[in-house]
Amino acid sequence: MRQIVLDTETTGINPNEGHRIIEIGCIELVERALTGRNYHVYVNPGREVEAEAVAIHGITNEFLADKPLFAVVADEFFEFIRGAELVIHNAAFDVGFMDAEFGRLDGGRKTAEHCGIVDTLAIARKRHPGQKNNLNALCKRYGVDNSNRELHGALLDAEILADVYLLLTGGQTALLLDSGSGEGAYGDGIRRVQAARDALQVIRASADEDLAHREFMAMMEKKAGSTVWSQVLGAE
Repeated sequence: MRQIVLDTETTGINPNEGHRIIEIGCIELVERALTGRNYHVYVNPGREVEAEAVAIHGITNEFLADKPLFAVVADEFFEFIRGAELVIHNAAFDVGFMDAEFGRLDGGRKTAEHCGIVDTLAIARKRHPGQKNNLNALCKRYGVDNSNRELHGALLDAEILADVYLLLTGGQTALLLDSGSGEGAYGDGIRRVQAARDALQVIRASADEDLAHREFMAMMEKKAGSTVWSQVLGAE
């Protein structure tokens, strides 16, 4: 299963008012393991960035002046996400902007027609009803280090969201807890490692160990009268 954890930054909050994407950040997961592949680009929106938006992400008009237009990066971006399941916090916002950007191009593409979509905000609200479920709140709740997040940034937020998503949905082998963190169950010791698909070995009992176990369970059967284990053995 290929998933792309995705975030965008924009000139404002409403694509229907002509606001545009100015940054895209994507982190790739395969079978819930971080692969190290990502996609990141800044985009010249062809319009002014609202002051309120600059206060959130710090991306200025001057910085974007020499960046490519969305039309230039659209195909490579689409190829990176096509066929994947997109993991997005408040997916309606980002997908709305993506659809608006693709819609300005010839043969505009709808994101949901080419990608699955998972909204981590909806998952968090279901799991933690009545609580704050923005990304900062989830980082605090799950012990994900977001100390570098002074301002919003698409790639940084996608990296943080990847950690939050994996913990929110049950964790996985590509997250390793640093035993020296001293920060409890999750702590700040979460670090990314490449998950080895053959790292876990199944060690089966030897014939002698199996016989000793059966003899022990027979003794328990005699004392207790009947055990679940005897029913399992009887079904073999």
